[in-house]
This record gives sequence, C-alpha cells and structure tokens, in this order.
Amino acid sequence: MSRPMGAAFRVTHEHGRRVVVAVEGEGLGQGSGRVEVATYELGSDVAAFEAPKPYLHPLRTLSGALVSAYRPHDHRWHKGLQMTVSHLDDQNFWGGSSYRHGEGYVPVDNVGRMRHDGFAAVEVADAEVCLAQELTWVTAAGEDWVSERRELRWHGLDVERGTWTLDFATELRNVRGADLHVGSPTSHGRPDAGYTGFFWRGPRGFTGGEVVTADPDAPAEPMGTTSPWLAFTGQHDEVDGGATLLFSAGTSSAPVPLRWFVRREPFPAVNPSPAFSEEVTIAPDETLTLRHRVVFADRAWSRAEVTAFAAEHTL
Repeated sequence: MSRPMGAAFRVTHEHGRRVVVAVEGEGLGQGSGRVEVATYELGSDVAAFEAPKPYLHPLRTLSGALVSAYRPHDHRWHKGLQMTVSHLDDQNFWGGSSYRHGEGYVPVDNVGRMRHDGFAAVEVADAEVCLAQELTWVTAAGEDWVSERRELRWHGLDVERGTWTLDFATELRNVRGADLHVGSPTSHGRPDAGYTGFFWRGPRGFTGGEVVTADPDAPAEPMGTTSPWLAFTGQHDEVDGGATLLFSAGTSSAPVPLRWFVRREPFPAVNPSPAFSEEVTIAPDETLTLRHRVVFADRAWSRAEVTAFAAEHTL
C-alpha cells in the first residue's frame, strides 16, 4: 500500500470512548500540518431520549473546515454522521419522538440504543484506516434485536484535489426471533419523510446549499428519487470558502431501491434511505447488508467536477 503524496493518516484510540482519525502533511489544517478529519464517538454518554449510538463528529475537510453538526436545537438526536433506523417495528433507534399516523410526532417509551461490544479489528496505515466493530441493538425494554457488524474505512487521501473518503458497510442480523420491519415516517404515512439508515446532518452554514445528482434535470431538492450518487455543496461559517460532500448511494441487499432523503431547507441533511416509502423485512437470523461512501472535498465543485469524480470513484 503506497503512502499518499505529502499526507498520511494518524489514529488516536481512547478505549471505550472514541477513535480520532487525523491527517498529517505539509500545508494541511490551515497550515498547521495536521487536521482531525473524523472523530468516531462510541456514544456511551448520549442521553437515552436521543438513542445512544456511535456517531462521527466533528467531520472536517483537509483544510480543517467543519462539515457536520452536533445536537442542533431543532433535532438534538442529529449528530454528524450516523447509522440509524427511525422505525424498526415499534422501536425507534433514531431518537426523539416517534411518528404516529394521525397524531404526528409524539414521545413514546420506545427509544432504543446501540451497544458497542468491541472492535474486531483496528488497522492503521499511512494510506488507509479500517475499523471493524461489533454492536448490539437493544430495545427500550432491554431486548437484543439486532447483531451488527460494521466496517469503516478511511482512504483516498489526495492533497492536490483536497479530498478524503469514508466507506461505511454494515451487516444487520436479526436476532429477535421474529420478523423485523425496517421503515420510516413515510412508510408509516408521512409524505417526504423517508429518513432511515445512514444519515448526515450538515452545519448551519450549508443551509440552502446546492444539491447535484446524476440527473441534470433533477429538482433542486430531489426528495425520494434514485441516483447512484448525490453531491451537497455549501459555504462555511468561520472560514472562507466552501466544500462538497459526494455521497454514493451504494448498495442494499434488500429488493427495495435506495432512495434519497435530502433537505436544503430548513437544514442540510442527506440520507440514502433503504426504506424510504417501502418497508424492508428481515427474517429471523437473516441479514440486511448496506454499503455507502462519502467523499469530503475542499472547495465547492461544479457539476462537471462532481460528475467526473463520481465516474472515477464509484463504489
């Protein structure tokens, strides 16, 4: 494995709390030579109503600019980049109130948590970092419903282009002993609210940013559509300039297509939803497998730049 020109990954592992992935190289991080691009919090200190679970925050570009939000006042359970499920039968692993058709969002004693059981592997090299994690999804009543094997891979350092890449893969095995149904507020009756799964909440400076998909005729906010990739471009607070996050929809082992939940207003959010409007059933001892990719790029890219990069770096 070759070392990326002028830059290398470095990792700090605080056992039981977090993993910090940094990049070191000349000129990075506003000239400091080091930037912590991702902190993977294990979530043990998250409040019960916010569905304790691991999350990635802060997320930063190679220049050090922030590209994630943490506990915004409108949705305290939004934390950077997370794997979540808003409706797993009657359980809520998303956090906050639960959607009930005809009632709206109501507080229910059904908010579960994801227990970190350990890292099966932690592999660190200059050009790549890989984590293999074991988790258990535990209901509000204390029942184990899902055994998860999760892999996170940091790679694709390119100082000249100003990019780094995160691959996320998960295997969700049903250990409940009965069918599990993965859904969303839209599958339960609320239009255009199909969020569930791998979810990014952007910083407030990205509100109203530009969304680009593979379809040049797509609407400005292509809610519920399918596309192999989606790019979100926004402008930073605190520092000059902007950034582009390029999301690959990836793959799902379910027959239901991945559809985009995406908002520009009133806040920036992107989610390749595995159950936007159709539920996914996981039979006992069966597994739902999902794979996604996010490229973090300094600078606001044009459509032509996004399209070229997406063609070159398909998942």
